[in-house]
Amino acid sequence: MEIKKSEYTFAFPKHTLCPTGNVAEYAFIGRSNVGKSSLINMLTERKDLARISKQPGKTGMINYYHINEDFYLVDLPGYGYAKRSKKTRSKWEKMISEYLEFHKNLMNVFVLIDSNVPPQKIDIEFINWLGEKSIPFSLVYTKIDRLSPNKAASNIGAIRRELRKYWNDLPIEFITSSENGKGRDDVLEYFGELNEVWRKLRGGG
Repeated sequence: MEIKKSEYTFAFPKHTLCPTGNVAEYAFIGRSNVGKSSLINMLTERKDLARISKQPGKTGMINYYHINEDFYLVDLPGYGYAKRSKKTRSKWEKMISEYLEFHKNLMNVFVLIDSNVPPQKIDIEFINWLGEKSIPFSLVYTKIDRLSPNKAASNIGAIRRELRKYWNDLPIEFITSSENGKGRDDVLEYFGELNEVWRKLRGGG
């Protein structure tokens, strides 16, 4: 598919205030500073659509981007940012979990994982939680341009091995770079496939 139009819609402090119409939503989440905003900008080919901050943990609400007047990309707060207060982290965790568990328009969660680092316990725990809640998700490895091919393969292989301790079958995954656009076509194609499934489920196809 091709993204012809993309616009920031609004930011919501809880899922009960989020849009409820018949529009599919694809959420992006990961550890703070994993590159969510950069990935959204890369996918939409707009450098300033999602605000990028050098300070991790700046995304504090549920941010909506309307794509092709057809579906939403949803940027969720990053998890695991220890410098936020315990109260703020607890508030974000509640907001995220309630959105993921109860928002009916959520079609898929894209869990972003930094390909530059070894498997992180918090990522594995979050992925396993999604499985326990039967929430559909995919993995997106980010910042692949910063590694040599051998190092990238080694890091991603280590993450896969860790996941196989808990999963018989690994989820769909994408390897991306917001710097050179790697993986963009694959993710957009997947959006198209999921949109077709959404229309069939909702009686539109």
